[in-house]
Amino acid sequence: MQPTKTILAFAFCLNFLFAFSQEQKMNELWGEQVANLTAQNAERGQLFSDGNYAMFIHWGLYSNISNQWKGRTYYGIGEWIMNKNMAGIPVDEYKATAKDFFPVNFDAGEIARLAKDAGMKYIIITSKHHDGFAMYHSKINKFNIVDATPFSRDPMKELAQACKEVGIGFGFYYSHNQDWTFPGGNGGPKTDAEGNQKNFDDYFRNKCLPQVKEITTEYGDITLVWFDTPGNMEKKYVEELVEVVRRNQPEALVSGRAGHGLGDYKSLGDMEVPIKNEDGLWETVDVTNDSWGFANYDENWKSPKEILSRLISTVARGGTYMLNVGPKPDGTIPDRAAQSLRSAGEWIKKYQKVVYGTEASPWKHILPWGDVTVKKNKLFLAVYQWPTSGLLYLPGLKTEILEAKLLNGKNSDPITFSRLGSWLYFNLPYKAPEKWISVIEVTLKDKPEVDPIHAIDPEIGTNITADFAEVENCEKNRKSWMEKFGEWKHVLHINRWKENAKATWEVEVMKPGDYKVDLTYSGNGRLVWSVETDEGVKIKNQQNSSHIYSTFPIGFINFKTIGKHTVSISLKEGDFEKANLTAIKLTPMEY
Repeated sequence: MQPTKTILAFAFCLNFLFAFSQEQKMNELWGEQVANLTAQNAERGQLFSDGNYAMFIHWGLYSNISNQWKGRTYYGIGEWIMNKNMAGIPVDEYKATAKDFFPVNFDAGEIARLAKDAGMKYIIITSKHHDGFAMYHSKINKFNIVDATPFSRDPMKELAQACKEVGIGFGFYYSHNQDWTFPGGNGGPKTDAEGNQKNFDDYFRNKCLPQVKEITTEYGDITLVWFDTPGNMEKKYVEELVEVVRRNQPEALVSGRAGHGLGDYKSLGDMEVPIKNEDGLWETVDVTNDSWGFANYDENWKSPKEILSRLISTVARGGTYMLNVGPKPDGTIPDRAAQSLRSAGEWIKKYQKVVYGTEASPWKHILPWGDVTVKKNKLFLAVYQWPTSGLLYLPGLKTEILEAKLLNGKNSDPITFSRLGSWLYFNLPYKAPEKWISVIEVTLKDKPEVDPIHAIDPEIGTNITADFAEVENCEKNRKSWMEKFGEWKHVLHINRWKENAKATWEVEVMKPGDYKVDLTYSGNGRLVWSVETDEGVKIKNQQNSSHIYSTFPIGFINFKTIGKHTVSISLKEGDFEKANLTAIKLTPMEY
């Protein structure tokens, strides 16, 4: 039996990856369309684009199972526990677990207050996930939390009201394509209880469409309807769903994952904070640990600083950050997640202008010490790594500075700064004023004009990814993979090397001297890399590799002069076909 299970699991992985790739392709197809929103859409998306931060909640029968089935723990995202690639729970057995689902400690007010305290502007919660179980009182299908469980309450009614009371938005996730328990749904049974054949249209007409009508008419004003995993769903079905949302909730946004470019904005891959600025209206969705739905084993929580840095860098790339929590079987938010969210929220409360209503960084990428958001003629330098020397270097800013202040909650202290060529450096105290992330507010004479070239910081190691390289006789390709099932990682790497291939980065050097070179790559066996500058300095070294992206030291190069230079990487020996380079890091050497 084991080979059969392996084949089924492999086949399902292929289907999962196909759906993910189709979703990415559809996002690309209508990316330009989203960048040119109509006036109506721009007004509809104001909370989305100005708030920049939201709470995602994955909650369902899977939360009660908590990745444990018949004495075994399954590692991966909890909301997929039913599927063959996880526990493979039969439909009847899965549906029977509803009798044990009794989230006795669910408190809608507490969850809404947590989101508010965290600095989030709205909540999106799963009304129905791929398992087909409705977390609200659906009148057209009894597989729901009111009719199928002893809980017998509609938590969505309570949460919608609680969000209204604390002054944040409320919206629904709805899995419109996949339904693993309803006949005809994607991934579901092919026949009904009487053995009659059922197709997708049967599912759509008898469950999906009526339920979307329910969630858009019975819960007050909706901020957003978040459809997911459209796969190969026909356009006509998506059009009908979007029309229902538009008619019943004219102020609500529709997520990009509705499919066929019919959403209002672009949704990036799961757990992805982009490396480069993204145009148009978009979001990234992330998790407080590794799983969306509650998983009993998963204690890999993000710290307050990690939450803040991922939020700020998403905003700095031009997007909105929606961070997920998965309630426990009793309906409460895990303590460690709540603690990190509240701690991050305390920081946001003091530095709201860094996050809300801001524009993307004109540098278009993260800087060695942190990131930048913009509001009119003000720059907010969010310092993730405080400089121990007391000097913070800012490259490429052409606009005149009127004032610089080190913020400290409601207070601020003027700081001095100097210019050296295209570089600015700020004089800072040796101790950071904030525990998590400190902020420098820079007031400019006009809107910022910047040379976004990657500048090599004279004190902190500068990591430059493959996204910014020019390539010859090799290729740049995007790769996404899962660490555990459903835990997505994303990277752009340089591969398909040839003997005369090279990847080249243009950099700005402030301080001549020696710099340590590290390369991050994956591959097979020992590889020989060559690193060369435009000044003729060249080093070559052999290091090992593995299928996991790892960072290896190559040696030291010397920049003889200040100013702009190029650094080129070539692969000289080894398995050219399997070598994948993702980044180069240059760190100044002190003697």
